[in-house]
Amino acid sequence: MNMTPADWLALLTHFMSLSLLAIGGAITTAPEMHRFLVDERHWLTDSQFSSSIALAQTAPGPNVLFIALLGWNVGVNAGGGLGAGPMAWGLAALGMIIAMAGILVPSTTLTFAAARWAHRHKELRVVRAFKQGMAPIVIALLIATGLILALSQGRSLDHWRSWLLTAFSALVVWRTRVHLLWLLGLGGLVGWFNWI
Repeated sequence: MNMTPADWLALLTHFMSLSLLAIGGAITTAPEMHRFLVDERHWLTDSQFSSSIALAQTAPGPNVLFIALLGWNVGVNAGGGLGAGPMAWGLAALGMIIAMAGILVPSTTLTFAAARWAHRHKELRVVRAFKQGMAPIVIALLIATGLILALSQGRSLDHWRSWLLTAFSALVVWRTRVHLLWLLGLGGLVGWFNWI
């Protein structure tokens, strides 16, 4: 896969535009990232997309790190794969920097300015209404992200074990206070024994 300078610019501007829509965190924009990177541009496979998110979620630190992995994988693919040598590693680093700059700079700047303004005007009705109106939107975006990740293994009934594990995990997270790391460990164990 060859990427032109226009492609890199498209990656940057797309992530910059998503940065301004990332209410509730960058993870809420994952469905649009999937559409752009996997479905439209074919820069990533379904598996690479899901693996990037899963790996970043299991690592300590901010979950925005999945953006770095998405950019890294785009660069690796552009360079011909990790075995292609230093050029692939360089393009991977370039992809990671472009993706992170695109997702961080606009939202950080806007959040800084908006938070200062909202704090000064926190008693205004419009500020309170905005905060209350954002909650259902964030929940819907998180559900959409979960569906994309769940569907990445396929939609057929052949994957009923994956669907069962997904439903079980969602139920446990919703109804109990079990730490997420236990569920991640369970998922890793199930995958290790090739039960799904």
